Amino acid sequence: MKSRFLVAAALFAVACSGQAAAIYRQNLIVNGDAEAGMNGWTGYPDYNMVQSVNYGSNWVLPSQPGPADRGSNMFAGLGQYAVGFQTLDLSVSTTTKISYSLSGWLGGWADQDDNALFYVQFLDDLDNEIGSSAIGPVTPADRGNQTGLYYREAAGFMPTGTRKLSFWLSMERLVSGDNDGYADNLSFVLLEPVNEVPEPAMASIFLLGAGMLGWSRRHRNPASKA
Repeated sequence: MKSRFLVAAALFAVACSGQAAAIYRQNLIVNGDAEAGMNGWTGYPDYNMVQSVNYGSNWVLPSQPGPADRGSNMFAGLGQYAVGFQTLDLSVSTTTKISYSLSGWLGGWADQDDNALFYVQFLDDLDNEIGSSAIGPVTPADRGNQTGLYYREAAGFMPTGTRKLSFWLSMERLVSGDNDGYADNLSFVLLEPVNEVPEPAMASIFLLGAGMLGWSRRHRNPASKA
């Protein structure tokens, strides 16, 4: 879990300054591709744990729809409901909005309604949810009644005051004996901080530049009024 601590340290810098570009455009989810089994994920009381399974005839074949870089494993459900989660503490609350992308490949089996949902909670320093985003489920109609995984993405802004990110993967069985909610290549990436109000110095430079541009145009155009 050393990498988790390094990420948290980098995020601490982001929360303080909004300028630590080193952690932008990196996946903040541990083991989002199931290649390390369920490492990084925690089960939730009274629910089955999501499982890591091999691509194959009982789940999704390597030749069926899914990510091109799918590796050997994917996530699948177990029992009626299966849940796995992980939480990342930013150490301090963020002081600016930061854009993000939440993405993953979700799917199911043929025309069955079993499904997967991937969800992120934005929590404040008291663990109150101050925002959220989700992708899924991918329905049989979405899949054309085919077995496979299909790409989904949601974008938005991480709210100011976010202290923790809590990621949830859930699978629901609605028919058959197996829980055929599927997922792979789960990702959450921070993109850019949002500066809603320009810094005073930058605003002055912008206004000066706009004034010089107008002056230049007037003096290049003989027909312009004095």
